[in-house]
Amino acid sequence: MFRAILLLTLFASLLPVASAQPRPPEGSEFQLFIENDMLARTDRYYTNGIKFGGGAPFDLLQLPATELLKKLAPENGSAVHLGLFLGQNLYTPKSIRISQPQPLDRPWAAWLYLGGVAQRAKGNRLDTVEIDLGLVGPSALGREVQSGWHKLIGATQPEGWHNQLPNEPAFLVSWLAKSKHALGSAAATDLELIPHGGATVGTVMTLARAGGILRFGRHMTGFGPDTIEPGGAMLQNMRRDIEPGRAHGIEWYVFAGLDHRLIAHNIFLDGTVFRDSPSVRRRPHVYDLTLGLSLRFDAVRLSLTRVRRSEEFFTAASNGGRQTFDSVNLGIEF
Repeated sequence: MFRAILLLTLFASLLPVASAQPRPPEGSEFQLFIENDMLARTDRYYTNGIKFGGGAPFDLLQLPATELLKKLAPENGSAVHLGLFLGQNLYTPKSIRISQPQPLDRPWAAWLYLGGVAQRAKGNRLDTVEIDLGLVGPSALGREVQSGWHKLIGATQPEGWHNQLPNEPAFLVSWLAKSKHALGSAAATDLELIPHGGATVGTVMTLARAGGILRFGRHMTGFGPDTIEPGGAMLQNMRRDIEPGRAHGIEWYVFAGLDHRLIAHNIFLDGTVFRDSPSVRRRPHVYDLTLGLSLRFDAVRLSLTRVRRSEEFFTAASNGGRQTFDSVNLGIEF
């Protein structure tokens, strides 16, 4: 249900573009990200994320993102590529069956946002800036989405959404830089290291991050799997710009990665900025361990990732927040 609701909303938001143009412009890119902990047999903490959009020639939040990108990565690389995304994240305590407030557990929260992205590459480096504007609180439709989906599949109904963070406008400004380095090749396969680093500021999160992935496969393109976090996706015409002679047919690789974040603020744990709200004691260091598979056949790409996230907050037993969830990315180039 939650997928249907959001996809309909997103489709409606793109109707003006669709009516003006019967098909996406050549070089555009459709991206769909879904993250959920269902396969890990849990329903807690960061329990669902969805993000939809991609590279297309819109003029909205991309304009300030472009100006910031030029300051952070001033080199004369490829042209600046633009994208637009709509997304929603849902967060709950460990038990969704408790209707009373749970002051020692993760607060109920939802985040609904629109993101404008600017991106460019030079050599083996990719820089991306994303600016997200949205809402946390009941207006982000967390209760409706989770309750509707659970009703559809016959799962336990969430009982505590009336305890969620209150309504508040929120924003993120994120920069992410990636580079790729060949480590060797044998039998038509290659091994690459793709380190990354970046920073985010805003009322939603303020953090610095660093990490990377190691991938092994054949006909590998891009800078690793596209991901749901700000700056994680490649945009309109970017692949054609930086890899004009890339092989057609089947591309595959397996990968393992680490992402470490030093977090100064997280609205989903610290509570809203301008209003009193539930909160919990946040851990400053959080990391993700990832393992996955990516496939591409001509213009269609699919990535599957298992994510193991470290504890994000403290409880009396010092075991709050560790979880496992899965991430799926579908990409289609036009």
